Amino acid sequence: MISFAWPWALLLLPLPLLVHWLVPAHTTTQTVVQAPFFTRLARLSRQRPGEGAVVLTRQWPQWLQVGILWLLVVLACARPQWLGEPVPVESSGRDMMLAVDLSGSMDTEDFIDASGKTLRRIDGVKKVLADFVSRREGDRLGLLVFGSSPFVQAPFSADTAVFLRLLSESEVGMAGPKTMLGDAIGKAVQHFDSADAQQRTLILLTDGNDSGSRVPPGEAARIAASKDIVIHVVAVGDPAAAGEEALDVDAMRAITDATGGQYFHALKGADLAPVYQRLDALEPAQFAQEYYRPRTELYYLPLLVAALAALLFQSLQALLSLRKTGSIKNA
Repeated sequence: MISFAWPWALLLLPLPLLVHWLVPAHTTTQTVVQAPFFTRLARLSRQRPGEGAVVLTRQWPQWLQVGILWLLVVLACARPQWLGEPVPVESSGRDMMLAVDLSGSMDTEDFIDASGKTLRRIDGVKKVLADFVSRREGDRLGLLVFGSSPFVQAPFSADTAVFLRLLSESEVGMAGPKTMLGDAIGKAVQHFDSADAQQRTLILLTDGNDSGSRVPPGEAARIAASKDIVIHVVAVGDPAAAGEEALDVDAMRAITDATGGQYFHALKGADLAPVYQRLDALEPAQFAQEYYRPRTELYYLPLLVAALAALLFQSLQALLSLRKTGSIKNA
């Protein structure tokens, strides 16, 4: 199907006729007859000399040439396009925020990866998240890091390469030494408010308990639940630890219960398989299906025809002129 991107350009079609009717013909002044006794001749013939005009008239082939060329140029200006068949487009309706704890305790080396190697907790989390992000094709991912304060390191985006680069650059202590779980949840809620997703998921990865957030984790979880945000908590580290490194399992389960999420505890990489299974089961919600039609520009075709037509007309005029000149010489 052919359509015009700028159909208003077709209004220029009658422009040459308007110029022909409204603009006077171009004139030049020149002396037709030169004679030393011209004034006497005019007096004897009782005629008064005056200005005259000769308007050259175009033949119908010339009018045809101008009309065809103008039509083709105007068609090119209207930008003809070929519209292809409608192509359906579906986009994911899920925004997923991953909140990573960067408190001082994440520097502890007690995380065991799939090969049995002992890593720092933060390195284990990075390795697990890199594998997890590679599975999340179609979701918009965001990265939030927190310690004494929460920071949005990467806003929601489908660009996983940028997400992984910013994750790799995150280091223990860059957000402060403490573990403010409630503030991290509150920051994620604020960022979700600016998104238009139908399904919202927050994955909270931490190795400690709350260190005195301005908003308690339980209250922050209730606010998140009121905004349809599901929170999954992944705890890493030794459950027998004490102090700020201790895992407040009851508080974390309260967060997941309030939002409809799940609680996982991971001492090694293999422990995160249930997290994969749970999140892979969450099919992304789809927005209303939209369509787009591929467009192919065709404006160059009228211009090409116009150039060929002008060349043809000029060639015919040259041949006719040569033929007429030959006839005169023969005569």
